[in-house]
Amino acid sequence: MSPRVAHITGIALALATATGRLVAQDAPAAPASSIVLLVPDRVFLGTEDSARTGWAVLVTGDRITAVGPRAELRAPAGARTVALPGTTLLPGFIEGHTHLFLHPYDETSWNDQVLREPLSLRTARAVTHAKATLEAGFTTARDLGTEGAGYADAGLKQAIAEGIIPGPRLQIASKAIVASGSYGPKGFADEWAVPQGADEADGVEGLTRAARTQIGHGADWVKVYADYRWGPSGEARPTFSEAELRTLVEVAASSGRRVVAHAATADGMRRAVLAGVAMIEHGDGGTPEVFALMAQRGVAFCPTLAATEATSRYAGWREGMPPTERVAQKRAAFAAARAAGVSMCMGGDAGVYSHGTNAWEMALMVQYGMPAPAVLRAATSGNASALGLAERVGAVRAGLLADLVAVRGDPTREIDATRRVVFVMQGGRVVRGADGTR
Repeated sequence: MSPRVAHITGIALALATATGRLVAQDAPAAPASSIVLLVPDRVFLGTEDSARTGWAVLVTGDRITAVGPRAELRAPAGARTVALPGTTLLPGFIEGHTHLFLHPYDETSWNDQVLREPLSLRTARAVTHAKATLEAGFTTARDLGTEGAGYADAGLKQAIAEGIIPGPRLQIASKAIVASGSYGPKGFADEWAVPQGADEADGVEGLTRAARTQIGHGADWVKVYADYRWGPSGEARPTFSEAELRTLVEVAASSGRRVVAHAATADGMRRAVLAGVAMIEHGDGGTPEVFALMAQRGVAFCPTLAATEATSRYAGWREGMPPTERVAQKRAAFAAARAAGVSMCMGGDAGVYSHGTNAWEMALMVQYGMPAPAVLRAATSGNASALGLAERVGAVRAGLLADLVAVRGDPTREIDATRRVVFVMQGGRVVRGADGTR
């Protein structure tokens, strides 16, 4: 081992020891005695546009301890070498927007999932969804609302952290917050109080109470629906005033958390941005002016392209047909956000479509005009930064957690390689092996 690599390794081991006692366990970790040398054809660090050919990665316990040219890395005695020929090794992918308690709407409508499926059934599904997400190479995920399943995401997160079930390390938003009368399920007689898919709250007092209650139940993010389809003709309209949204931001900030806003209208997006939210989800009706405001204020954007494509296909649209109005609007918003220089989150709204196919969002981002290396950075170091996890995951760098995925081919040249996962490591533990084990 060269002096440079040895120096990096020593620093990394010290860092791992120091930080390991300070960070709460959120996924099982490999024992400290475990030493693994991973040898792919190339390594994508998560912070550059190209992959490093001929590099390897040394993992000790749950941490990456050295990265560099294979010829310079010498595995210590007792290390296990894992050859990954024909592959690119990347940081574990980070899903920015998922709903583990939902399953595809062409299987069961959203209304029926919320009203007819018992919590026990939805939790059983969520367990399988978490496993599928992890095996697809997504070692971290942000679940943005249980959609009628209460605080069950907190239990799911704990079960993953304790190693009871496999799944991505989770950030959760629990119930999410909606304005009274704006959300669903809808279409029932007025005399019935139908359970809602999110927590209804209004005004400073109501929003404060809802946010604090959700935080008390373990929410990592406060999610708010800044607009929804409740206009006179069923069109999307803003739900909360800018002052109400600012209340949520202030309450969340006082607890060390941030607010993420569902917003599909220009006005809803503008109010949320001016109120200080950290991220906008969907953004279908975003204008160049709104995206410029987001860029100016450092508000990230999670476009959820796959959800729009999925629901359009459920309605009969197919690729090759002229784009539907919603698909055309989504493509225009994505282009406008990129042109404005908005920080892009990779998150597809999985649950609307099948869990485990999360990489579809990456393929669509490239199809809509974003270069593949930029998409890969968004799905790794970009999302790690947006989710406040950059000191733990998101890059192949000594000292970070050994969350790693190997895919067949070179995704910097062919983004569909992200769907050909052959190896997944989470916290130094192999959860999907190169030998085909799962």
